[in-house]
Amino acid sequence: MNAILSGLFVGVLFGFALQRGRFCMNSAFRDIILGRDFTLFKALSVAILVEMIGFSILAFAGTINLAPKPFMWGANIVGGLIFGFGMVLAGGCASGITYRTGEGMLGALMAVLGFGLAAMMGSTGVLKPILTGLQDTKVLTADGKPLTLANIVGVDMKIAMLVLAIIIIVVWVVLALRNKSKEQSFGEKSKSLGQAIFKKGWHWLPTGIVVGLIGMLAFPLSAAAGRNYPLGITGGWVNIFQSLIKWQAMVEEQLKVTALNWEGAEVLGIVLGALVAALIAGEFAIRAPEAKLLLQTFVGGLLMGFGAVVSSGCNIGHILSGVPQLSIGSIIGGISIILGGWTMAYFLFIRPMKA
Repeated sequence: MNAILSGLFVGVLFGFALQRGRFCMNSAFRDIILGRDFTLFKALSVAILVEMIGFSILAFAGTINLAPKPFMWGANIVGGLIFGFGMVLAGGCASGITYRTGEGMLGALMAVLGFGLAAMMGSTGVLKPILTGLQDTKVLTADGKPLTLANIVGVDMKIAMLVLAIIIIVVWVVLALRNKSKEQSFGEKSKSLGQAIFKKGWHWLPTGIVVGLIGMLAFPLSAAAGRNYPLGITGGWVNIFQSLIKWQAMVEEQLKVTALNWEGAEVLGIVLGALVAALIAGEFAIRAPEAKLLLQTFVGGLLMGFGAVVSSGCNIGHILSGVPQLSIGSIIGGISIILGGWTMAYFLFIRPMKA
């Protein structure tokens, strides 16, 4: 399959699932401290577990080569915190602002503009020296491999992923059965399968399973296109922004190359998939907040974009794609994103309510 079509295909599926499941990590983490609501966090946890099992099976079959991100403690912590600050200001994580752009939300579009601009400036522009300095704090194993939970304890990563996922699932099921009366129901049953998929908002469990399966699909298709990693967002927006800037030069020089890569096509697919899902469900509408909030989302996007390239991953690159591979860098980066988000949520929401 053509690399662009492959990325676009995965992106459309991902965008559709994000929109129907309202899958946004900013909301998932923020809801925990604002309302003790773990609904979206459970969806994220299910997606990670599905990917841990799926990546392990694919690796055993020789379909993929696992590619955990390296541990750069300075970059992972600083970049993750900055990203967390930004996603609360922007009102959405990297995937959240991307799929909400497809729903017609101009606030999300402003965040995307800030996100792509800062990510591009950090990866290839004037802010790159800051990124380079922080990423020098790299910690590898004795044989030069990225640090993971598996190689810390001397276990094969494929086995460690599979066993850890099974243990977590067993513990989760046991605890869920003990607290069955407290668990949320699946809600009102849909009249048909089509209505459940296209009209009703998805429950956290199918949302997590579908997102995890899409992550599994993304890994071999992305690797076949020369990018050996599952889902991503940051690199895609950088690619899109750079492609737009270079487009005129490419036309003038008649270069026989495609500026858009797999991840860029995937991100465009997310917007398209969310648009299709919103149109079918009757949820698409052009919505614009007041100017003050537009500025806030743009600033939030700037912080997210810079934080993502410093940390070498956004919430998708680290939490959804790196944590299932047991990467220490992604685990530390993900924890830093959560702590940064909680800190900003405290100052933006909790402190004013207490006052």
